[in-house]
Amino acid sequence: MRGVRRRAGLLAAALLLAGCSDGRPARVQSPPPGSPPGLERYYAQEPSWRDCHRDFECTTVKVPLDYARPTGEQLSLAVIRLPARDRSERIGSLVTNPGGPGGSGVDFVREAGRLLGPDLRDRFDIIGFDPRGVGRSRPVRCLDGSTLDRFFTTDASPDSAAELAELQTQSRAFADGCRTRSAALLPHVGTVNAARDMDVLRAALGDAKLTYLGFSYGTYLGAVYAEHFPRNVRALVLDGAIDPSLSATDLLLEQAKGFEAALRAFAEDCAAAPDCPLGADPEAALDRIAELQRRADRAPLRSVRGDDRVITETWVTTGIASALYARSQWPALRTALDRAIRHGEGDLLLELADQLLGRRPDGSYTNQMEANMAVNCVDKPNPADASAYARAVDEAEKAAPRFGPFVMWGGLPCVYWPAEAAGSPAPVTAKGAAPILVIGTTRDPATPYRWSKALAGQLASGTLLTFDGDGHTAYLGGSSCVAEAVERYLITAAPPPDGTVCN
Repeated sequence: MRGVRRRAGLLAAALLLAGCSDGRPARVQSPPPGSPPGLERYYAQEPSWRDCHRDFECTTVKVPLDYARPTGEQLSLAVIRLPARDRSERIGSLVTNPGGPGGSGVDFVREAGRLLGPDLRDRFDIIGFDPRGVGRSRPVRCLDGSTLDRFFTTDASPDSAAELAELQTQSRAFADGCRTRSAALLPHVGTVNAARDMDVLRAALGDAKLTYLGFSYGTYLGAVYAEHFPRNVRALVLDGAIDPSLSATDLLLEQAKGFEAALRAFAEDCAAAPDCPLGADPEAALDRIAELQRRADRAPLRSVRGDDRVITETWVTTGIASALYARSQWPALRTALDRAIRHGEGDLLLELADQLLGRRPDGSYTNQMEANMAVNCVDKPNPADASAYARAVDEAEKAAPRFGPFVMWGGLPCVYWPAEAAGSPAPVTAKGAAPILVIGTTRDPATPYRWSKALAGQLASGTLLTFDGDGHTAYLGGSSCVAEAVERYLITAAPPPDGTVCN
């Protein structure tokens, strides 16, 4: 009922600040000034929508593989929309990105589009798209399911030269698999190209300016878009922000610290409950979790459900990390830890890990982790060799002993990557853009709060909204305060006061 009570006020403000719309998009057909010849046909395209079940409509939008050669090879981006419910009050399109990199925007809108606020559903077509290299948009492919199982089973906290050598072997095999199966695509999957694609999509949708809701990595995509197309920004929500000024290894280090802080919050919450399987002392609870990791490193946990994977320390840690993404998963994590610590069973932790990694029940994987690696490896330079990575791991282990090595070594395939990094760390200012709303969650495990503060400070028109809470990102987390601020901003393009705090 929250949206019903706010509806009249929001619509009145929208008419004043956003202008009235008759629901018919005005064609926007010109590429940005200074674009190479050949982009005009992409900006002028008009998608042909088809029904794709339960009120959703689907289409494809063409983009050039290489923006430096727009008359060359093309890519087809998969796009989905949930049409605005009230066409007479329609403002335009709300483009979304669920994060990753590697998350399918098509799947996100199909699964979560109806969870957006009722005022947004009335006034916007909710749009999802699979970025280049993701899902249905010429996906990056590297390894089959069994080979990915082997990669994720490998000890990501090596304690010996032999374990380090095996980690290097598997990381090189990941990169080699990408070279074999996706070599022509890899140089072109970076975020700058995805941002250019998003401007083509904006034009194809008929919107003069972009209205956007991006989560996690989607905040980086949105920030890069604003940097390249500041005059095309109408309203951007960047929820769970990434700091563009950090290096690849600094991002991993800070993320490891974020998971460490989130685990502490989980342990404190568990210890306060009378039935906590980890005991009543938060520090002791953290020690028991660390001991479980060491135990799985010495001897894998067993599966009582017949899963033939070896449930190593890496699977255990991945399962724990997965549950920290949402406070609603904490009860499942308590149960999983109880089964693992008391009975040596790892099935529930394995299930949690599979959710994070995109592993299906039949043993196959979505391409989200392959796309994730492909984008990250070309977005920013990485250490030149495993020795340089090892020095970064040492720092991460001191700062985040339970997660540091696992998070940091996770980027090792980039050392062997077959495509060169095209970007470099740099602040994003997006000078000339309309106000941009950045949301940070104080105990976010994957995108630490300090990143949102940093991005809001870098953006010339940035406004920071803080959610004092747990979990990864805020808008869909259940806070009515955050939801109201986001929805009012997207409809009116007027952000809340800078520094607003929601609980």
